[in-house]
Amino acid sequence: MNTTHSSLRATALSRRPARARTWALGGLLLVGGLVLWTGQARAADMFQGADLALGQKLIDEHKCVACHTSKVGGDGSAIYKPQGKINTAGLLRGMVEMCNTNMNLGMFPEEVDAVAAVLNRDHYKFTK
Repeated sequence: MNTTHSSLRATALSRRPARARTWALGGLLLVGGLVLWTGQARAADMFQGADLALGQKLIDEHKCVACHTSKVGGDGSAIYKPQGKINTAGLLRGMVEMCNTNMNLGMFPEEVDAVAAVLNRDHYKFTK
């Protein structure tokens, strides 16, 4: 292999990481956009069919109000609608899933939906 060819090959290889980062960023933006778009499209029916009685039972069983009270004081309701953080039904469900994961509650997806539906009904009112 001659020196010129080796130099060109080394230059091409050194550009790969930048190109890969560009493609990865583009893919991430595309996926993020699709998630937002589908989240908005699903917002109207996200909680449709959720078992509200189960959601309330799980909230009581996992002592969600006591945990929220310990974090924000008062009756715990100040944790709802934090300034600009939860402004879609999808973000609400995501926050419930985050509590599920962080607190190791072991709830199934339909149970997370049920809890989020109760919170939506009582506090957020994203969907009717």
